[in-house]
Amino acid sequence: MSTHKSIAKSASIIGLGTFVSRLLGFARDVVIARLFGVYTYAQAFVIAFRIPNLFRDLVGEGASNAAIVPVFSEYSVKRSKEEFWELANVVLNLLLVILSGITILGIIFSPILVRLIAPGFISDPFKLEATIQLNRIIFPYILLIGLAAYSTALLNSLKHFSVPAFAPALLNISIIVCAVIFGEGITGLASGVLIGGILQLAVQVPVLYKKGFRLNLFKGFKHPAAITIGKLMVPRVASSCIYQLNNFVDSIFGSLAFIVGEGGVAVLYFSYRLVQFPIGIFGNSLSQAILPAFSAQAAEGNHEQLKKTLSFGLRAILFVMLPASAAFMTLAAPLIRTIFEGGKFDAYSTRLTAEVLFYYSIGLAAYASTKILQSCFFALKDTITPAKISAFNLVMNIVLISALIFPLKIGGIALANSISGIASAALLYRLLKKQLKLSIGKEISISLIKILAASFCMGLVCYFIDKNVISGSGLVAKALYLTTLFLSGIISYLVFCFVFGVRELHELRAWLFKKAL
Repeated sequence: MSTHKSIAKSASIIGLGTFVSRLLGFARDVVIARLFGVYTYAQAFVIAFRIPNLFRDLVGEGASNAAIVPVFSEYSVKRSKEEFWELANVVLNLLLVILSGITILGIIFSPILVRLIAPGFISDPFKLEATIQLNRIIFPYILLIGLAAYSTALLNSLKHFSVPAFAPALLNISIIVCAVIFGEGITGLASGVLIGGILQLAVQVPVLYKKGFRLNLFKGFKHPAAITIGKLMVPRVASSCIYQLNNFVDSIFGSLAFIVGEGGVAVLYFSYRLVQFPIGIFGNSLSQAILPAFSAQAAEGNHEQLKKTLSFGLRAILFVMLPASAAFMTLAAPLIRTIFEGGKFDAYSTRLTAEVLFYYSIGLAAYASTKILQSCFFALKDTITPAKISAFNLVMNIVLISALIFPLKIGGIALANSISGIASAALLYRLLKKQLKLSIGKEISISLIKILAASFCMGLVCYFIDKNVISGSGLVAKALYLTTLFLSGIISYLVFCFVFGVRELHELRAWLFKKAL
């Protein structure tokens, strides 16, 4: 099996798991929206859950992609199984100590953290206290999800993707069930997060043992490769800090209700969750699947094949993300109204969320492309360059938000993110092009122009259908309406891709035809 076919197969497995998880995530968000709207408890959940997610990215999933997977992938190829699992236990022991310390400190300093991240909550004592209490309860999620992310990294380095891909779905199921059982308040949200974290870890443990892992708890903390991982992780942690600071900047500005209106934090959350749906299904899946291939090609010094793999990854991202961006921009209001509106999620909530979704969607392709470009840098064991670009992104985002928040209010925060995201992706590509002496710019540019044309035409079709198809108020009617829009968008996009001669469509057709045979 060729490298590209192997990547496509792995990405499809991860993508299917991510699709299930994101679909359940939609159900989770609808439940939260209907129960809490964009008001006190919804905002408390967004802020309280964002803080553990910061540390999850620092020492969990983000560190796995940057440092753990490349090193473990190399070890799985060049070293014995005994050496591989010895390293696995050493890194696990180190993670346990680090994550436990962060969890304890986080619980103690929750009041300070919440005030820093959401200063607008200080004027509302009830909202502030609810957020602090919820944050303290769910902070142990960091330990659970950090270990789950580490398990995922181990399995991915061994090219096992299926169980880790479906594990995140358990978090969403847990939150949905607990929120429905306990109703309005923080009990359901808190218990759902903690139970979900336990399940995400527990489901991967049997697979690890089947692969050969045996736990040697606290019997070793030193290993040469662990030092390598640490060195690679430091700039990645810095990059993650900067990325999360960007999120916190959004939260800080979004919490200023006197500027952006009530519910800004929740509005940003719901709209960004929609944008993350295609990114998670395809962008994250492809970047996760492509990283071991990048790592192997970089370790072998096969830069020509690495360039081809990078071109494949970027063109695949454009092929999927540009039409998704066009669809979101065209259908922002009807999508939000159909999916979320009801219960405490009122017309005001719909209007603001749709506005933010429109502006976020402008940078959708750039967000996903950045993940592919970063994966290539990580495979080259360069975690410093992405960190520098993340710092640039942070500064640019703050400047743009400061300039746009007054004329555009909550929409200015989203637009600033899109503009800075596009600039960061362009810089990453330019630096990678210089480092690898890339000669793939022409084929990517041609694909970009043709896909943009097909996406624009698809957007016109979706707009026409939306204006001429009336959605009913019932669940079945809404489902039929969304299905009509979805199928019309896909079919029209494929037709226009054929008309404009989009290369990626023919590659997809050839791959599916060979697979069917």
